[in-house]
Order: sequence, then structure tokens, then C-alpha cells
Amino acid sequence: MTTVVAEDKGGLFTISGRQWLILLMVQLANMLFGMTITIANLVLPQMRGNLSATQDEISWVITLNLVATAVATPMTGWLASRLGWRNLMFFTVLGFTITSLLCGFAGSLETLILARVAQGAFGAPIMPLGQAILLATFPKHLQPVAIVMWGIGAVFGPVAGPIVGSMASEAYDWRAAFFIIVPPGICALVCIWFALRDHTARSPVKFDWTGFIALSVAITCAQLIFDRGHRLDWFDSTEMILFAFIGVLALWIFVVHCLTVPEPFVNPRLLLDRNFTIGILLALVMGMLNFTSIVLFPTLLHDLRGYPDNAIATLIAARGMGNWAAFLVIAQITRIAPRSAIVCGMGVQAAAGFWMAQWNINLTDSDVFWGNFLLGLGQSIAFTPMTVMAFSTLPPRQVTEGSAVFTLMRNFGSSLFISIAVLVVSRSTASNYSRMTEHITPYNKTLTVPGLPSQWSLDGAASLQNLSNEILRQAAMIGYLNAFYLMAFAALVAMPLAAFMRGVKRDP
Repeated sequence: MTTVVAEDKGGLFTISGRQWLILLMVQLANMLFGMTITIANLVLPQMRGNLSATQDEISWVITLNLVATAVATPMTGWLASRLGWRNLMFFTVLGFTITSLLCGFAGSLETLILARVAQGAFGAPIMPLGQAILLATFPKHLQPVAIVMWGIGAVFGPVAGPIVGSMASEAYDWRAAFFIIVPPGICALVCIWFALRDHTARSPVKFDWTGFIALSVAITCAQLIFDRGHRLDWFDSTEMILFAFIGVLALWIFVVHCLTVPEPFVNPRLLLDRNFTIGILLALVMGMLNFTSIVLFPTLLHDLRGYPDNAIATLIAARGMGNWAAFLVIAQITRIAPRSAIVCGMGVQAAAGFWMAQWNINLTDSDVFWGNFLLGLGQSIAFTPMTVMAFSTLPPRQVTEGSAVFTLMRNFGSSLFISIAVLVVSRSTASNYSRMTEHITPYNKTLTVPGLPSQWSLDGAASLQNLSNEILRQAAMIGYLNAFYLMAFAALVAMPLAAFMRGVKRDP
């Protein structure tokens, strides 16, 4: 199933025309998948108003898309064996493009949710399959370059998505944000057809339905618990208790099944490879840090500072500039000192998190720009060497399956940490608002100081409402600062993991 190119000496100029076409194909596909992650979040308020949905109802548009993606991702290895690389990538991108078009045409909330579920299922194999193709078709001395180029597509989508999506939704409506995915989707299909014309080999592989169903149920329950738990007050809700029970039971069945059958859905022997095991742990943390800030900053800047959507998108795009700045040097650093690069990248993200946690409600455009720049810089510095080292000791026949597990952990880390960060913001806001309002009484002499703004007077209902709104802003800002602290500590805890990875043997 895999095609390994001979490891001839040479640099960037030894990449063949076919390999450049494969790189372009993978970048376009990654960009498509990445764009939908941020576009859907950006136009969520418009969709809620247009479809007359409540906050809880519209959240299913995001939740079920993540569930579908998580469930379908582990199937990548089996589908690649049964269909071949070209057929799987072509029909995956085709289905993803069509379902994106259907999202734009959706006339009801139910139709939109179904289209988003299909979009998530079709899009799930895009990133792991693209990564596996690059690792299998490029020699080891060019793999850092290939992963860097793969990363450009993965980064460009989430960065370009808010910018292009905000422009399209402001000029037309939220439907245009999904329609703009169609043209690059068609371009990707053309590239796939020609770039992978020699990769059509198939092999009959038995499908483990028991393992697949058990893992799917466990992942679905975990995603629903973390995404909806704070809305339903966690385990005070019967729904959450039911999800937890079913999820734990399914996970137990999956683990026991994988350890007792000869050909399980996910091969547990993958975890015997030390570099790969540490790599998926790092991928989990990298996923935690990857999209959390992209989710937090739009609400922070819009709700607390009144920024318009296009300004928010432009400032968040600084993350992409940080990614691209790292791409200039990371291939060389990966060859020389990959473990040091991982530690350095995680350290930069930790430093950015601690710095952002020192901000206040009067944060500036410069603060937001450089905070996102540092997050993107650290993410890219750590990701390429981490990926190369994770797969460096894995047998070529296991690369596609390993890439699916790797991507699954990264995506699960993203959805998990986003839910936790939103919970931290929500709970911190409520508790700090409660504590601060305790001091708003006629007996607080500070509120009677001459020169205090008239809108903060305690004499009228309008003034009290203005004062309450300001306290809520300050309490919410504390919530965001706590979420930034959480990001910083996650990066800090993951730094020592790199020291336990085996060194990669460099080409002579």
C-alpha cells in the first residue's frame, strides 16, 4: 500500500514534479478541511438568527460535526487499503465539497445538521491520509520539508477561513461562507486525479465491526460529555450520567477486544513503539493548543471590546504569520536537533500563554497580534519535528493506520480542550461576577467619590445596569485570563515528553 522513495542524497531541488503535485494536492485538501473549522464558528450567530434556533440547538451544528469527524478518522487505514490512495482521497474531497455546498443550501436546522455530519465524516480522512502519503512517498531526508509544506496547507485554512468567511458573510450572508469552499475543492479534485494516478493499489483487509462500533460509541459519548456538560450542569444531568456509563462500557469493550483478536480495528502494537506513543501524547497536547485560541479570541474581542468580524479575523491571522515564520527554519532545525525543537516550540507557546494571562480589559491590537503570532510560531516549531520523530521508527506498512490514530488524538485534544476552556471562561465569569457585585452597595464609599462617571451612579436603574454590564465585562476578562493560564500550563507539562523520544538517524 505504501510507496517508499529511495533515499537519494539531495535537497529541495531533488523533489520531482510528481512530488510537487502531491504536495499541492495535500495542501489544497488540508486548506479545505481547516477552513470549515473556523468558518462555522464565525457564522454561528448568523445561522442561529436565520434559522430561528436557540443557543443550545445551534450548538449541534458544531458538536455533531466534531463527533462525525472523530468517529470516521480511525477508518482511514482500512479505507485506504480497500479503495487505494487515489480513490479514497478523490471521493473524500468530492464528498466534502458537495456537503459543504449542501450546508449553504440548507433551509432548516435539521438539514444543516445532517449536512454538517456528512461534511465531518467525508473530511475525516483528509489530514491523516495526506500526512501518510507524504511520509510514504518522500525519503527521510526530505520528510521535514514535506511535513513543513503539509503544515502550510493545514495552517492556511484556519487562518484564511475567518478572513474570507467574514468578507463573504458580510457581503452576502452566512451561506456564502460555505459556498467559498467549492472552488478550491474542485481544484483539489483535479490535482488528486493526476498526482495519485499511480497509487490505485488495493488490498483486501477484513473490517473489525466490533472494534469500530465500540470505539465510535466511546468517542461520541466523550465528545458529547465535554461539549454539552457545562450546559447541562455535568453529572447533575441524567443525560450526562447515561453518556458516561455507555462511554466507559464501550471503551472497556474496545480495549478488551483489541487485546484478544488477531486483527483488531486499531492495532495496539502501535503503542509498543516508544516514539509513536510519545508522539500521540504530544499530538494530544498540540491539538489542545491548536484551535483553542481561535475559538476564544473572536468572543473576547467581539463581546468585551466591540471589534467587528473583519478586524477580528485580521488579528487572528497573525497566528498564520507565526506559522510561516517558523517554516523558514524548522526543516533545518528538525534535521539537527528535533527534540530541542519540540521543547523550544512548546516553551514558546507556554510563554505566550503566560504573557496573555497578564492582559487586562484594555488590551491593544498589538497585544492580540503578537500573542497569536507567538502561538503560531511555537506550534509550527514543535509540530514538524514531533511528527517526523513519531513516525521515524514506525514500519512503512503501519504509517497510514498510525497517521489516523495520530490525527484522532490531535482532533480529540482540540475538541476536549476547547470544551474545557469554554467551561473555565463560563464558570470564572459567573463566580467573579458574583464576588464583585457583593461590593456594590450604598455603603461602599468608593462609589460616592466625586468625579465618578455618572453612568456608574447607584441612583437609577439605567446607571445600575451600566455598572452591572461593566462588572460582567471585567469578570469575563478574568475568565479568559484563566483559560490562557490553562493553555500555558498544558504546554509546560508537555515539554519534558520530548526528552524520552529516541533520536532520529540522519541520512549521511
